[in-house]
Order: sequence, then structure tokens, then C-alpha cells
Amino acid sequence: MAEVEVVVAHHECATLRVGELFLKIDTDQARADVEVEAMSLAPIPTPEVLWRKPPVLALAALPGRALGRLGEPSTASPEAWAAAGAAVRRVHDAPLPPWPGRSPGDFAADLDRECEWLVANSVLPADLVTRNREIAEAALRPWTPVFIHGDLQIAHVFTDGDEITGVLDWTEAARGDALFDLATLTLGHEEHLGDVIDGYGADVDLDVIRAWWSTRSLLGIRWLVEHGFDPAAPGCEIDVLKSGM
Repeated sequence: MAEVEVVVAHHECATLRVGELFLKIDTDQARADVEVEAMSLAPIPTPEVLWRKPPVLALAALPGRALGRLGEPSTASPEAWAAAGAAVRRVHDAPLPPWPGRSPGDFAADLDRECEWLVANSVLPADLVTRNREIAEAALRPWTPVFIHGDLQIAHVFTDGDEITGVLDWTEAARGDALFDLATLTLGHEEHLGDVIDGYGADVDLDVIRAWWSTRSLLGIRWLVEHGFDPAAPGCEIDVLKSGM
């Protein structure tokens, strides 16, 4: 009998793996609705939906293995990273999803709130927060919305050799900034940014990519701490913020 593996579990949802089956348990049905519809719209491989009985969504496992993990060196080839960039470009070139995403103003308000919390609770030094808030400002410019994945961590991109076999976890899919996805994919793995851009096949503003690295890290730390994760682990969000100093 296959063992039950807890892939991720926190206060909002949990994902279990049983053999070649993933069970996502999420009481937020609106978020689950977005995931199912986004996967149906995405022009790249996504997990097959086997069945859905709220609050549980059953997905078939993707073949291969994750492109990497934040805080760990990636063993994937440059060609696999380039293939990931090409897959992202196909998503961005697809028709927009019918629901909106966050605006630059939304991000600015969220950043101000999180930066205040980080300093008030002595989570990070004030100068580190202030400097990265300044860097983040470059991302908060008007952009032409595209279909974005919205949470394109490398752990969500699966490869087999140099090929992308699929992308999972589409709960944050929406209309948004293309460079947000590229930054999320390369967060903590700056050495592979060139490979991703080569595969993406378009000019990319590196200052905006760096700005999204700071933005995502500043916005994520409180959530990670409150859900039992460690943003101070080597190579993770706090190290990303320090690298911008």
C-alpha cells in the first residue's frame, strides 16, 4: 500500500501525496475554482484533474522531478531552465484569464504594511527593509497584463531531463506582470536567470526582476513565519534581501 506523504501543510490548506495521486485540501473554494480553471486555460502541461469533491481536489502526479528548491542548488541543466523560460512565455502569450489580478497600487499598499510589520516586530533591521523597499519600487510601474501563473516557484515546475513535463499549483493565476513570474521562478537562483531569459526569448528589464525579488521576499516573510516556515534558511528570502544591499 502506498504511503501518505505530506507535501505541504499549513493553516490554509494541505497537499498529500499517495502514490501517483495528489490530494489538495483547501476550504477556500474560490481559490480551488481558480486553480481548476487556470489549468484548463494554460497552454502548457498541467496536472490532470482526477476528481473533485470539495474541499478535496485530486490531481495526477506530474512525471519527472521539480526544477529545484529554494535554498538548495539546482541540479537541472541550463537547457531545462531555458525550457522553463519558454514554457512561461507560452503562458504569457495565451489569452488573458477572465478574472483580474493585483495592481501596482495593491502591491504598494501590501509592501508598506509588511515593511512596517517587519520593522515593528524586529524581524529585520530597518535599513535592510528600507533599502529593499526602495529597490521594490521599480516593479510598481504600469504594466501590460498577461496571463501569469502567479506563484511560479521552481518547486512547481517539473522536468524530465531537459524537458518541462508540467507546472502545478495554479491557485494564484491571474492577469499580471510577466516579469513577476520570471522573478519568482529565479528567486534565490540568480545564476540561472540568463538561461530562463534565453528560453523566454524577449528583452527583460533586469532592474525590474531584482525589484520583484525584493517585493516577493518582503511580502512573504510574515506569512512564512506564521505558517511554520523559515525565511532565514540559507539561500531563502532573507538572504535574497541581503544580496540587494
